[in-house]
Amino acid sequence: MGRWGGKTRRMNESEVAAGLAPTPNYRYADVVGDRLFLAGQVPLDGAGTLIVPGDVTAQTHQCLTNLFDLIAVHGFTPADIHRLTIYVVGPQEHLGIAWRAMTDRFDDDVPPATLLGVHLLGYVDQLVEIDAHVERG
Repeated sequence: MGRWGGKTRRMNESEVAAGLAPTPNYRYADVVGDRLFLAGQVPLDGAGTLIVPGDVTAQTHQCLTNLFDLIAVHGFTPADIHRLTIYVVGPQEHLGIAWRAMTDRFDDDVPPATLLGVHLLGYVDQLVEIDAHVERG
């Protein structure tokens, strides 16, 4: 039993096998019916290293790679992404750079999205984080 009386859940080994970084005491996702509830995706590689500090495009692409790998391992597809929130640190131009990277990866067909400028994110030198609403149907 977990701390709050429910079943203790640990990171899914298949997520690590798919290339996501091992993260002690942290879960990437929970599947509930036809929905995938997931944590914001950050620009860490499979070893847990923040990639290319200072490069908004590279970090956006890594966040999306992690997002696509995560949804695939749980049996979802990019077509199941129905909303995105993209958090971007830095000056106004970083927002445009992140958006161009988004449109590149989604072949100019980005799901409904909110692009937000923020003061900081969880990792030192992290410039981008992406949250998504994922649901079949």
